[in-house]
This record gives sequence, C-alpha cells and structure tokens, in this order.
Amino acid sequence: MITRQQVARAMAPLCALLALGLGGCAAVVDGAAPIANAAAATATDRQPVTILVSIDGFRPDYLDRGLTPALSALASRGVRAAMRPAFPSKTFPNHWAGVTGVVPDRNGIVANSFTDPARPNEKFTMATTDPFYWAGAEPIWVTAERAGIRTAAMFWPGSAVAWGGEAIPGGYGRIEGGTRPQDWTAFDQNVSPTQRVNTVIDWLRRPEAIRPRFVTLYFDEVDTAGHASGPQSAAVNRAIANVDRDVALLLRGLAELDQPANIIVTSDHGMAETRASRTIELDALLAADAYQLVEAGPYATLNPAPGREREVAASLLIAHPRMQCWRKDGIPARLRYGSNPRIPAFLCLAETGWQIFPARRADADEQVGGAHGYDSTAPEMAAIFIADGPAFRDGITVPAFDIVDVNPLLRAVLGLPQDPTLDGRLDPVASTLEPR
Repeated sequence: MITRQQVARAMAPLCALLALGLGGCAAVVDGAAPIANAAAATATDRQPVTILVSIDGFRPDYLDRGLTPALSALASRGVRAAMRPAFPSKTFPNHWAGVTGVVPDRNGIVANSFTDPARPNEKFTMATTDPFYWAGAEPIWVTAERAGIRTAAMFWPGSAVAWGGEAIPGGYGRIEGGTRPQDWTAFDQNVSPTQRVNTVIDWLRRPEAIRPRFVTLYFDEVDTAGHASGPQSAAVNRAIANVDRDVALLLRGLAELDQPANIIVTSDHGMAETRASRTIELDALLAADAYQLVEAGPYATLNPAPGREREVAASLLIAHPRMQCWRKDGIPARLRYGSNPRIPAFLCLAETGWQIFPARRADADEQVGGAHGYDSTAPEMAAIFIADGPAFRDGITVPAFDIVDVNPLLRAVLGLPQDPTLDGRLDPVASTLEPR
C-alpha cells in the first residue's frame, strides 16, 4: 500500500498544472487541509500507474519555444534529458528499440519498410502485425504481463502484435497464441488525440482488478507537421501547442481520478529541415538497372542487380560530397547496424538535411520539408525525455542517454528484473530514480 506522502508526491505535478487554469486540487499530506472529495479519500488505495507517452518527432529544443506549459511544468518538476535514437533514426525501429531495450540490428525492426530473405516475396510495412517479423526482442508489456502486471496500449508500434504467436495459414490475418497488452488499440490516425487520452482515462476508471498498471500512449501530429513543412514552421508550432494541450488533458484526467502516476514522455527521433535542392541523385552515380533500391531519403539502402556488385561497389565506395556509403559489413561500429540479414547489401547515409533519391524531380520546387533517419548523433535527431512521479527525482537534468535504456528504466519503475542480455542499461538512467 502506498503512503499518503507518496500520493502527494505523485499528485503534485498534476495539481501544479491544474493551477495553470485547469481547476483546483486538494492537498493529501499529513497535517494538511481535509481531503476535498470522496474519490480523494480512496486515493491511497490506488497504486501508481506508469504511463509511457510518445510524441513522434518531438525535438528536445521544442520545449524552449514557450508553447508547452504542461510539458515544461513536468520537465521542471521532474527529470529532463535528451535521448539518442538508435540508427536508423526512424519511427518503427526506435519505438521498438525503446520498449525492447535492443537496437534495431538485433531486434529485427531494422527500418520502417524491409524484406526478410526468408520471405522474399513479402514486404514489412508499418501495418504489418505478423509476429514473425517482431520476434527478435520481447517488448516491455509482454515482460510485464508475464509478471502479472496488467498493461494497455493506446497505440504504439508493435502493440497490436500477438508477440510470440504464429500466423494461421489462410487465416486472413488471424494469429494463434502470443501475448498482447490486455487492452490495445490498432493505430488509426483518424482517432483524435482527445479520444486517445479519454481511452486511457477510461481504462483507469476501472476497478483495480482490471485496471492497467502500465499504459502506452502515442501522438503523431508533431511528426506529421514536421515532415510537411519543416521543424521551424508555424505548422510545427501549432502541433507542439496542440500536443501540449493533449498532455494537459491527460494530467487533468489523472488528477480528477486522484490517480498517482509515473509519467514518462519520450519521442522516437527529432526532425531536420530539407529542401529539394539538397538531393543526392543515385542515378547520376549508377545505371538505373544496376541496383534495386530498398529505401531512400536521409539514408538509402540498396542491393546490386545480379552480376553488378562490383560495379555498384566501385561507384559507391568512394568519397562523395554530402554522403558516405558502406557495404553492410563495413558500416561504422558506432551505428550498431549491419549484421541483420534484413539489412540490404549497401547503405548510403546523407549529411543531415540532405536526402538520397534516384533522381530529383524535374518539377520539384524549393518547398521546405522535414525528415529523419540521419546519423543518430546529429543534434537534429535528438529525442525528448521527461519523467515525473513518485519513482523519479525532482527537478534534475541528466546527460543524454540511448533510447534502448528506456526498457531498463521501465523495468526498475515497474519492479521487474533487469536483463543483462539487452543493449540498454540501467546505469545511464539510474540517477533519474528516487532512491528507495
């Protein structure tokens, strides 16, 4: 059973946000004013819920634009840091790296789109839920469920996957066996942020026996705006303000339930400005029939056409302005990428802000856009980290750490054992935690 002091610690940031104009909040500490309502009287019966929030494409410096009273209050009250995404700094690889604690090269989600040599006639996309593709590493909600901790997912890449299950041949997508969060929702961009938050709050209204103790929540608006018009745009600023209101709505709902919460706000990567003129044209280096392009953009992956490997290598493995290329077995060790069979034979990585395509469209204008996927150490690719609640220390900023360290941190907060086989480690994030 948690103490009244722990409840007060958990509710303090929520009350501070309510003081910004969202309403009031009664004190719940020994010797303080009487508890204001019947729901608060049972607050000590509620164990803290841990809520992992992802704001896709949210850079740490977005907090400095004066648009985020809710997020900035959380950061000021609790822990703030920048995170280094795993390479490639893309959405699916990094969401999966964070919840598994394993880098994409080992967890198998090596890109947003790829082909596995064992299934050459299929292609993994961001809609794929066949457990075959996700089996390389166990996500935190599966670890929690196995330990008897009920979990729920209001969107998260991989949360709709019956992890450990097997697709039924001819079963129209049906899966036999496997583990999912006990409550989960398949991603649909038409589900509004308000609906997403309300779903989480509804889950937490349940009786204790069916109330989740670990929840994921995902917002995509900031990333969408960044791709469309670049990280410095008015559209991104509107999206930043909107998602801050979404977070405030979540905090208000928690306060109204008197629900203690450990809230961890993350992103998967940042965003860099792009322009059509900053295009590296592969077809100027290689004959179009000499290679099969797998991915293009901030980085390009490709396989040589049969019999053309030497030709491709001779053209790519030389110095290029704005781009470096490697065979997969020669990718720099710092990227921790290149051993997985799902990774194509060659990788070319553009300088931040440049993109690699077969050719630049003849009618392309200079409209500013945004992209991610660059070197994970590029400042523009940094991801946000904020944590607040009874498990976390007050008012500190910690050095940058790797996104794979999120899984060990969640294990510590949820009381799960550490796993030494992971790429993530607790040591870089241990200073965020309140001593026990």
